[in-house]
Amino acid sequence: MALFKSIWDDIRHTFRIGNMVTRLVIVNFGIFILVNIVYLFMLVFQGSEIAPESLQEGLHWLCMPASVRDLVFQLWSPFTHMFLHENFWHVLNNIIFLYLFGVIVGDLVGDRRVLPIYLLGGLVGGFTFMISANILPYIGSYALGASGAVMALGGAAMVMAPDYRVRLFLLGDVKVKYIVLVLLLFDLIGVANKYNSGGHLAHLGGFAMGCLFVYRLRDGHDLAEPVNRVLDYLAGWFAGGHQPKRKPKKAHAGAPFTATRGGRAPQDEPTYQQQLDAILDKIKAGGYESLSAEEKEFLYNASKR
Repeated sequence: MALFKSIWDDIRHTFRIGNMVTRLVIVNFGIFILVNIVYLFMLVFQGSEIAPESLQEGLHWLCMPASVRDLVFQLWSPFTHMFLHENFWHVLNNIIFLYLFGVIVGDLVGDRRVLPIYLLGGLVGGFTFMISANILPYIGSYALGASGAVMALGGAAMVMAPDYRVRLFLLGDVKVKYIVLVLLLFDLIGVANKYNSGGHLAHLGGFAMGCLFVYRLRDGHDLAEPVNRVLDYLAGWFAGGHQPKRKPKKAHAGAPFTATRGGRAPQDEPTYQQQLDAILDKIKAGGYESLSAEEKEFLYNASKR
């Protein structure tokens, strides 16, 4: 028991001090472990013939249904399906790319935008599956998994820093744009061959949402703000039954990527936002390694805002 308590304490500590990517990894893998523990108990008490069917019936209440009528009776499904996995290789694949893309996005636009991109990508991916399932007969009856949400982070990372280099096992340094494009190619092949087409279409929907998020952000519209307001309200409601108060932002210290509508600042020195935009443009043109030490430090500090 002491060993399990020690492991649990380590997980709680990591979750508390970790960034959003770490927390999402823990939540996804933790739910996967919980599902399989429940399945193990089903095998013991129900037998190998009944347990798989019982598990599927239970999971369907958490998966994204293809039927709009079913969705009316399980409104939580658009959110729960993006944290749910039942296959080890499925969850492992999603966790690897979640960490890879999430770290890049968190470094470039801040930790508070990682979860909104994840959630929006998962929602768009889920509804893309539902729409396609009502048009194409071979899509499937339900969907689960974080792939749509992960591809949203991949799309955001590719648009912001296509030449950002990632070291992959056996392959060496690979630019993030090639990683994302290969994943998209697999999705298109899957759709064309009618292999898990609903899942692959959900991936494409999530990817499109991630790209849209960045383009809207560059235009001065932060889609993360309303999501974070709702999350802050829920966190405050669960913690103390009231919405937490938020400090007003100072005009000179806006969040990264938040554009001002009043034109250039009157002073000659570049504003915080202009410095950040210039660094992001430099990454787009020459990759992360083209930055100077001062620019990397500036970007690191920006991600903490």
